[in-house]
Amino acid sequence: MEMSGIVSAVVIGAVIGFLGRLVAPGRQRIGLLRTVLVGIVAALVGSALAVGLGVADTRGTDWIEWLIQIALAAVGVTALDRAMSRR
Repeated sequence: MEMSGIVSAVVIGAVIGFLGRLVAPGRQRIGLLRTVLVGIVAALVGSALAVGLGVADTRGTDWIEWLIQIALAAVGVTALDRAMSRR
């Protein structure tokens, strides 16, 4: 993977993570780095899921893929917050 691919994955992951954090109910007590990491994982898994469902390649903006990624990020942020609060 080239440097530009890594940078774009981090940027997209950060956006997805923060949007997921906005959608997640309540206050999350996880940091910036964990939010970005959850976003990166959600973006990758969401893209793979969108390909599997056949909604990844559409004309224009892939809104369904974005919604899948944001929903996964919201679930990931909530799950990580709950797991960390049990410590």
